[in-house]
Amino acid sequence: MIKSDANKLLKKNQQLNHLENKKVVSHSQRQSGEWFINSIMIDEYDVPFKYKRLKQYKNLMGARVNVTYYPVTEKVADIPFETMKVVRIRIA
Repeated sequence: MIKSDANKLLKKNQQLNHLENKKVVSHSQRQSGEWFINSIMIDEYDVPFKYKRLKQYKNLMGARVNVTYYPVTEKVADIPFETMKVVRIRIA
């Protein structure tokens, strides 16, 4: 069932990518207004994966996750940084 949900998202939007059963090596959360900004680093990837939640999310460090995402470029002090915007994250 989960795999078909991811496949539906991938068929709707060609820019989306999907990773299965990847290990989270770092997870941080910070509050910005009423939102919690979550950043995770995934093993074998040098780019942060970011997502927002209204409530604090449990720590995913060491967990295996399935992630649906697309690449975005953020500018910090006029320097472009590539990040991945998470659309859907599930514990594998």
